[in-house]
Amino acid sequence: MNLTEQLHPKFITDDAGEKTEVILPINEYRELLEDLDDLAVAAERRDESSVSHDELIAELKRDGLLHD
Repeated sequence: MNLTEQLHPKFITDDAGEKTEVILPINEYRELLEDLDDLAVAAERRDESSVSHDELIAELKRDGLLHD
């Protein structure tokens, strides 16, 4: 399903019938803001190094945050 099928926008038009504004249900608006924030964080962190799953598990166990 694409994004337009997930949203339920209502449009405000000018006298010429051109769409000028969009109204969304508040929950859809909040979800869009959260998605934008997630994308911004991912973009900021794209150059950070990554660790393997096994390395992460070992680090969490070493720090006492994960138990066997």
